Amino acid sequence: MKISLIQQEYKGSKEETVSHTFEMIKNAKGDLVILQELHQNEYFCKCEDTKYFDYAESFNEDVEFWRKVSEERNIVLVTSLFEKVMDGIYYNTAVVFDRGEIAGKYRKNHIPDDPGFYEKFYFTPGDEIEPIDTSVGKLGVLVCWDQWYPEAARIMALKGAEILIYPTAIGWLMCPEDRIDELCEKENTLQEKQKMLDAWIAVQRGHAVANGVYVAAVNRVGKEKDQSGCLGGIEFWGNSFIFGPQGEEIVRAGGKEEIIETEIDLKKAAEIRKIWPFFRDRRIENYKCLQNRYC
Repeated sequence: MKISLIQQEYKGSKEETVSHTFEMIKNAKGDLVILQELHQNEYFCKCEDTKYFDYAESFNEDVEFWRKVSEERNIVLVTSLFEKVMDGIYYNTAVVFDRGEIAGKYRKNHIPDDPGFYEKFYFTPGDEIEPIDTSVGKLGVLVCWDQWYPEAARIMALKGAEILIYPTAIGWLMCPEDRIDELCEKENTLQEKQKMLDAWIAVQRGHAVANGVYVAAVNRVGKEKDQSGCLGGIEFWGNSFIFGPQGEEIVRAGGKEEIIETEIDLKKAAEIRKIWPFFRDRRIENYKCLQNRYC
């Protein structure tokens, strides 16, 4: 199976961004094409503003548009959309299309609330962690902040996911142009930036090894200003990647727009799990503490 990850910038409007995404998809060769988190618009969670809830009003139309793209290109397509259920209940939702059919959807479970990432203002946490069956395999789709949680990756793998997929929007905070304070400068040294990037890669690489599965993450790129002026904005670092079931780096992007592609063999992961039987040796009788907030 060939996988394509579409790593791109926000183009200033939904219309231009979606058009650009579609052109990139047309140039992709994958049977499975994965888009980044909230790929239709800017990453609007940089501040808290009720006007951005309007983005979710077109959810049904957006689903139909990407369904048609999946059908036209004859691909399995992983999207990331802003879903409105009713006023006051909204989700960060990955919808998966299989050659023109809706294969399933996943609502982001872990919701951050940090400077520049005020997602709890916008999103209700999802309440299911279930893989999605498609014509290319069983996909364990999770979203961004879910990346840091080995529990979510393990549940997906235990339920049969053959590849873990993470649409993502992560980057470094930019200092406000009119006030470069000491804390902002300290947090934005090259050394600190590299630590953050390395940690993000390392934890997901660990999910691949611990579960004997492929892991694919696709992140946005480019600088997006914080319209509220509280922060300078976010510089999204890209670095989308695919790791193999022993943590081997198969392909990795840089910090610019690009399509990264590779072929994977899901049978290889199955063989790895036979050689490294981590699931067999789990001491589930000792894990009750994991159901508590703290032990």
